[in-house]
Amino acid sequence: MICLKKIPQDYLDDMLVRLAHHSAGIDGNTISLPATVSIILNGTLPISSGATVREFYEIENHKQAFYNMLEHLENNDKLSVSIIKEIHADLTDRLQYDKCQFKKNENMIIGAEFQTASPSETPFLAQQLVDNLEYRMENATTEEEKLEGILDTHIQFERIHPFSDGNGRTGRMLMNYSLLQEKLPPLIIEKETKATYIELLAKQDLNGFMSFAKDILAKEKKRMQAFQNMDRDQIKYE
Repeated sequence: MICLKKIPQDYLDDMLVRLAHHSAGIDGNTISLPATVSIILNGTLPISSGATVREFYEIENHKQAFYNMLEHLENNDKLSVSIIKEIHADLTDRLQYDKCQFKKNENMIIGAEFQTASPSETPFLAQQLVDNLEYRMENATTEEEKLEGILDTHIQFERIHPFSDGNGRTGRMLMNYSLLQEKLPPLIIEKETKATYIELLAKQDLNGFMSFAKDILAKEKKRMQAFQNMDRDQIKYE
């Protein structure tokens, strides 16, 4: 179990940088990890990066979304449709004219064998998604049940695909919102595992997704602990 207030700032910065780099990378962003550090922590992009303006904003927008997410978590705000729209607006700022608005036209997921939700049914399904997640978290008795509920919700969110674009980045931020709210480590899916991740979503393979996630979360726990140990050592010797 983790306590948000006890997480060192260095780890939060590390989490944000990796989440921005890999989540945007899954969606095709080519900005490197060192360049992502420069954008997130310094607000600058190395001239040699060769990145487009769009790619820069895809990375930079994660900062606003991340800190808004933390603010909601500190206020213990339960996930809601309005928070979903707010996170989408943050992540797609300066990129989409229809940020924070549910889709008006049909959309598809490349490689998926199912049809995403229609624009007319999306508002109802989004509210149902939030309600079902809240019910499952309130009735979960183990971390395993909480993780299963959160991962299943991510699969269903991507199946609904509620926005015209930016569903992947939004869905991964929302998944981490729920994990942190339930005092679980964040799940940062590396872009190198994109093929496996996309296949699990396309097949709606919850069992496979659970196994995939548990390996990542085990490593993340160790990483988080290392940052906490560093933080304690700095306090001790200052």
